[in-house]
Amino acid sequence: MPMGGIFLAVNSPTATLLISCPDRQGLVAKIANFIYANGGNVVHADQHRDEPSELFLSRIEWQLAGFNLRRELIGPAFDSIAKPLEATWQLHFSDVVPRMAIWVSKQNHCLLDLLWRHQAGELAAEIPLIISNHEALRPLVEQFDIAFHHIPIDKASKAEQEIKQLTLLKEHAIDLVVLAKYMQILSPDFLRAFPRVINIHHSFLPAFVGANPYHRAYERGVKIIGATGHYVTSDLDAGPIIEQDVVRVSHRDQVSDQIR
Repeated sequence: MPMGGIFLAVNSPTATLLISCPDRQGLVAKIANFIYANGGNVVHADQHRDEPSELFLSRIEWQLAGFNLRRELIGPAFDSIAKPLEATWQLHFSDVVPRMAIWVSKQNHCLLDLLWRHQAGELAAEIPLIISNHEALRPLVEQFDIAFHHIPIDKASKAEQEIKQLTLLKEHAIDLVVLAKYMQILSPDFLRAFPRVINIHHSFLPAFVGANPYHRAYERGVKIIGATGHYVTSDLDAGPIIEQDVVRVSHRDQVSDQIR
């Protein structure tokens, strides 16, 4: 939910509020009235009550044209409404293009898909930086004129190398990291310092977490395999799921077919 506006370019600038708070009566009216009272025109609105947690979740987007508050005043003005509601919230603007770093190891298919989609204008993001723990994909990345940094990692060097990675993210003003078949586990210390990380995992989670999921799927004899995009947490492949897709396989398909 927090990164929901990254991959869609909007022609007319809009503002989007992402809100989470304990559920109570009148929340939709309070939020909508904040926008209406300041001359805004809502273009998209989604809200949902999460039953287990009794949380109210809302995403509301409105046009900035004609809105009475300057951008720098929207957040402070809404905060006066959010505090009594015990709400956590984020504010995003559609014409602020996020800066995305891609992390890879040796496999190129996820990386190429992202780079091609970016080149075609499908991903409204800048990609100034690619980090890898191997040199294998440097020639490919250099074709796209993107900075490539090789930072090898083993158990002994992990803490030191993650400091180098964090330094590069800061130097390049990175907003989001996408792990595109980056075959390393990020430490809890790294995620506390930079929590905005998405992983592309090659299984239909929560089945087959970790390495070699298609080998284990083949051994188990499953007839549906998939891929999952999820936020990264300190628990391996257990962060909130963003999107998934599946494909059917049969007993005729070998591991190599499933990987392909």
